[in-house]
Amino acid sequence: MTSKRLCYEPGHKPKCLVIVDDSAEWDRAVYYAARWAIRAGGGVVMLRIIEPEQQSQEWLGVADIMRAEAQEAAEAALDRAAGRANGIAAITPERVIREGEALEQLLAVIDEDPDIAMLVLAANPGAEGPGPLVTLLANALGTFPVPVTIISGALSDQSVDSLS
Repeated sequence: MTSKRLCYEPGHKPKCLVIVDDSAEWDRAVYYAARWAIRAGGGVVMLRIIEPEQQSQEWLGVADIMRAEAQEAAEAALDRAAGRANGIAAITPERVIREGEALEQLLAVIDEDPDIAMLVLAANPGAEGPGPLVTLLANALGTFPVPVTIISGALSDQSVDSLS
C-alpha cells in the first residue's frame, strides 16, 4: 500500500472515494462526498465494484454476456451518481469500475491514487444492519489506509448540509 497520501502536496488535490452500489443509501454517501468536495476544494472518485460470478468452462459464453450486462449496469449506476454529484456541487467526479472481491478492489483503488484522502460510506438505518460493505470494513478499519466516514442513511439533505 502507498505509505504516503499526496493529496495536500503541491500539484495534488484531496479526493473523496465513494462506493456506488445497489443499496438504497448510496445517495447519502454521494451527497456527503459532493458537499465535502465543495468545502475542501477537492474531488470525488466514484467506484463501482462488479463481483465476479463463479462459472464453469461450459458456461463461458453466458459468463461473457453476464459480464457485459454487469458493465452496462455499472455504467448506468455511475451515470446516476455522477449526475447527482454534479447537481449538488457542479463537479464531474472520476468514475472507476473494478471487477473482483470488494475489499481487495477498494484497497487497490486507494493504493493506485495517492490523492484519495477519505472513504465515505452510508449505513442502512434499518433493523437489518448497516449493510454488507460497512460490515465488511468494520473488521479492516484498524489497518485501513485512509479515514473512513460513515453517514447514516437516515440523514436528510439539510442534516448532511449542516455536517459537511
